[in-house]
Amino acid sequence: MRCPEGGLSTDKFCRGDLWYMAVRTHLFISGEVQGVGFRWAVEDKARAADITGWVRNLPDGRVEAVFEGDEEQVQRMIEFCRRGPTTARVEDVQVIPEEYSGECTAFSILR
Repeated sequence: MRCPEGGLSTDKFCRGDLWYMAVRTHLFISGEVQGVGFRWAVEDKARAADITGWVRNLPDGRVEAVFEGDEEQVQRMIEFCRRGPTTARVEDVQVIPEEYSGECTAFSILR
């Protein structure tokens, strides 16, 4: 089935001629994850994978992230967050599935 122009719904999105399941996931990453380039690495990976959302440092030393996009690509982002960049030491990743909202139009680092 060919995708219509601007094909976007609450739980699916269209890229080219294919429909993809859209998901939203909220993460809290703990360990040595601040001051090591974690947010920038997440931003680079997310943009390369056409994931929308955001990432930010929390005052308690964790990193928080929200990913929206293709289910498979979001899962890859979660796996990346479990490892982190080579400069980080990830101890735990809390993954909270949420209802897809489509509110994010790009990926950014929040400050």
